[in-house]
Amino acid sequence: MTAALHVLEYNARVYRRNWRGTLFTTFLAPVLFLSSMGLGLGRFVDQGGGASALGGIAYAAFLAPGLLAAQGMQTAAFESTYPIMGNIVWDRIYHGMLATPITVPGIVLGQLAWVGARLILVTGVFFGVMVAFGLVGSPLGVLGVPAAVLTGLAFAAPIMAFSATQRNDTGFNAIFRFGITPLFLFSGTFFPIEQLPAVIRPIAWLTPTWHGVTLARGLSLGTIDLAGVIVHAGVLLAFIAAGVAACLVMFRRALVK
Repeated sequence: MTAALHVLEYNARVYRRNWRGTLFTTFLAPVLFLSSMGLGLGRFVDQGGGASALGGIAYAAFLAPGLLAAQGMQTAAFESTYPIMGNIVWDRIYHGMLATPITVPGIVLGQLAWVGARLILVTGVFFGVMVAFGLVGSPLGVLGVPAAVLTGLAFAAPIMAFSATQRNDTGFNAIFRFGITPLFLFSGTFFPIEQLPAVIRPIAWLTPTWHGVTLARGLSLGTIDLAGVIVHAGVLLAFIAAGVAACLVMFRRALVK
């Protein structure tokens, strides 16, 4: 754990120098997205009878927690691709760490801890914007932040394992084009997956995005029960555990010759 804390500290010190470059994605993007999609488009959806199709829920209140979880997914995907490969191939930061008492498990856990810290910051700001717009319908809504963090980590751990196997960024294009973007669009963020063709729904049910979106939305609206929380959080934790196990193997192969 001491080694992991040193890796976390390193990432925090790097971020302290370049945090200005993340201002838009962290602070302005949530305001613009919720204003345009939630309040702008949502008004037309509600006027067209969309609220009745959502069980009487305004579209903005339906959309916001889905975007919260999706924000966690997208942030984690970026933090787990180029920075990881860069630290292994381009800058060889991890190799330098291994020349100290820091071990491979320390690197993996420390890097995941940093991703978690970034997720807390990004999703915390997003939730604050939701509150400012009046889009949180339950006191349980604040738990949407840890739900979004779990969603992000469920992607971060497996993607980090994949990134450790890459020697150039070609594979990342496939992740974002065929993985992150379709999951963002078709895992319940913008509309209930019951509106998808029946043959596609089981695929959505197996994705961490759907579980994260459903968990965050249920907490925000106050419509989820304890069993639902346990199931959805359990699935996300299973993805994280499997990803960490894969990371330990792949990082060792990439760093220890």
